[in-house]
Amino acid sequence: MEQSVLLQRVAHISPQPNPVLVEHAKQRAESVENRIADQITTFAGSMRFVYIHILWFSCWIGFGVEKYPYGLLTMIVSLEAIFLSTFVMISQNRADAKRQVIADQQWQTVKEEDKQNQELLTLSNQILELTKAIHAYTSPRSEGA
Repeated sequence: MEQSVLLQRVAHISPQPNPVLVEHAKQRAESVENRIADQITTFAGSMRFVYIHILWFSCWIGFGVEKYPYGLLTMIVSLEAIFLSTFVMISQNRADAKRQVIADQQWQTVKEEDKQNQELLTLSNQILELTKAIHAYTSPRSEGA
C-alpha cells in the first residue's frame, strides 16, 4: 500500500538520463562490434529467446529430428552456451564500464564540492575575523559612551 502511494507521488517526475552515461552510450554505439554485442545480449536476455528455444527443442524432439540421446542437439546447445557465456561477459564488462563512468563523475563532483567547501570556509573565516575586528573597534566606544 505504501509503495503505491509513493509511486503516485513521484509519477509526475520524469527522470532525466545521466549526461555522462548518454555520452558513454554514444561512444559505445560508434563501434559496430559493440552494437552487435548489445543486440545479441538484449535478445538473449529476453523471454522471446526462451520461447524460441522451447519451441525449437519441442520440435526437435517431437518431430524426431534425431534419436535419443540427441548428440547433435547437445552439441548445438553446447556451442550456443559457449557463445552466450561470452556475450554475458561482454555485457558485464559494459556494465562495469558504466559504473566506472559514473564513479569517475561522482569523484569529480566530490572534488569540486570539496573545493567549494574550502572556499566557503575561507570566506567564513574572513567574515569571522571582520566581525571580531568590528566588535573590537565598536566595543570600547559603546562602553565609554
